[in-house]
Amino acid sequence: MSFVGKKFPNIEVNAMNDLGETFKINVFAEAVNNKKKVLLFWYPKDFTFVCPTELHAFQAALAEFEKRNVKVIGASCDTAEVHFAWLNTPKKQGGIEGVTYPLLADTNRNLARTLGILDAEEIYDEAANAYFYEGDDVTYRATYLIDEDGKVFHESINDMPLGRNVSEYLRLVDAYAHVQQYGEVCPANWQEGKEAMHADRKGVADYLSSH
Repeated sequence: MSFVGKKFPNIEVNAMNDLGETFKINVFAEAVNNKKKVLLFWYPKDFTFVCPTELHAFQAALAEFEKRNVKVIGASCDTAEVHFAWLNTPKKQGGIEGVTYPLLADTNRNLARTLGILDAEEIYDEAANAYFYEGDDVTYRATYLIDEDGKVFHESINDMPLGRNVSEYLRLVDAYAHVQQYGEVCPANWQEGKEAMHADRKGVADYLSSH
């Protein structure tokens, strides 16, 4: 089920930061209460391969997200303690030392299951009259952009081997902010400072005639 155009689930999850502090984060509340956009990205597992390259890439772009009033949050189904161990492992040893944004520790898979992003098959047991999950029980590389009202305005899911392009999320944030501010729509390959268009027949005709 896609959450685009819907409110992000109002669920509280344990989290860990680079200082070793365990606390609770409700992603929906982070957006609504603080009037911020939120970028939440899920990765399969700590101490793996593509994952640290993504966490470092989001850290490298953190100032650009903060400039746009966007809070970055990472997430996996590892425990907070494993997160902290990875946060204390040097980059040259495959670790994520230097990452400063919070990491959700969705160990009970409650939020991941609600989002439908687990690499696990849902199976119904008629005898038990209940569902159970069969599979690796880790998440795909899912990414959510959430606005100041808690609404999801972008959702994407990559398979395990495919790392994300962080700059595309900055572009999407810029595009959505443009829509919010000016009421125009953003055409294909739109970049900040480029021409947008009115969402009507004349708007698209004018735009296509000049591009």
